[in-house]
Amino acid sequence: MEINGLNIDSVIVSNVGTNCYIVHKKDSKSCFVVDPGDDGEQIAARIKKQGLTIDHILLTHGHFDHIQGVRDLKNCMRARICALDVEKELLGDAKMNISAMTGRPEEIEADLWLHDKQIFESGGISIQVIHTPGHTRGSCCYYLEEEKVLFSGDTLFMESVGRTDFPTGNERELLESLREKVLVLPSETKVFSGHGPVTDIGYEQANNPYA
Repeated sequence: MEINGLNIDSVIVSNVGTNCYIVHKKDSKSCFVVDPGDDGEQIAARIKKQGLTIDHILLTHGHFDHIQGVRDLKNCMRARICALDVEKELLGDAKMNISAMTGRPEEIEADLWLHDKQIFESGGISIQVIHTPGHTRGSCCYYLEEEKVLFSGDTLFMESVGRTDFPTGNERELLESLREKVLVLPSETKVFSGHGPVTDIGYEQANNPYA
């Protein structure tokens, strides 16, 4: 998909249908990848086929279906792993991130621990970190203000939100994050979720039952 000068390539990975995103400016060969939940080698091959290199791997949170492709992707292509500092415990514990239950235990150490409200650059794109606890304690969204794009992970789906019954999940915090940090963004902001179709803030303000 092309939107406001960005190319956003969506790849569905893992056995629970996780959206992995390959993102780059139209005039750039540097990209970042959001939530490579599985099939890291295939994602790398897809990136190489487009003639791109990776700057960063951005993790919205630490659940198994968002991290099980990270190691293979990083081994295939140099990239720095980024995650919110609050998610360090869950990422580093295969039981907490549920990967142990899948028979493929995975524990991740980020190269760059981000913090709430931090603004950093990847592939020439300015990215703001928004801490959105609830789905997990260290869940976050990545907001591209200039391009009016949000990568929401499992905080917000079209007409729904993420579950809160896994380790460090909290329903009250999730609803606060949704209402006070996400749905206050400009209505035209396109939302690329961890699962399901693309939506936008205006649509969710009007139609999400948790709004």
